[in-house]
Amino acid sequence: MTEEKQQEPKNTPRTMTTEVGVKAARKLHARRQPEQKVWLGLGMMGLIGWSVAVPTLLGAGLGIYIDTYHPSERSWTLALLVAGLAMGCFNAWHWVSKEERAIHAPENEVSNSNATSSDKSTTEQTSAEEHEQDSVNKEASQEKKTTKK
Repeated sequence: MTEEKQQEPKNTPRTMTTEVGVKAARKLHARRQPEQKVWLGLGMMGLIGWSVAVPTLLGAGLGIYIDTYHPSERSWTLALLVAGLAMGCFNAWHWVSKEERAIHAPENEVSNSNATSSDKSTTEQTSAEEHEQDSVNKEASQEKKTTKK
């Protein structure tokens, strides 16, 4: 979560050149990763499904066992089924957010490099303006010296 805060703010407007650069980088990245095709997407859907189903079924199974051998007023089956479902949903959310960061990592690198290059060009412009101002100041001081003589 701290990594997201360190990246560029979400509400900064993007220029058209930045958007084009991001899309081009995403396409180049996709071409370099040919193994990530349809099967990867289907596999991820299956993985997400199993990451939710397995903890849910384990919770329900444990609840049935507890209810069978240690009966009580409360239903352990229902409670552990919901707990397993919650754990599975958290696992799926964590996995999807990790994959999303991996997919958008090249996009962030391009936007950061564009921001860095624009910062460099701004710095170069500022230093050029300062250099020009220094030379103007030197000329003015030389003119004052010659007029005093």
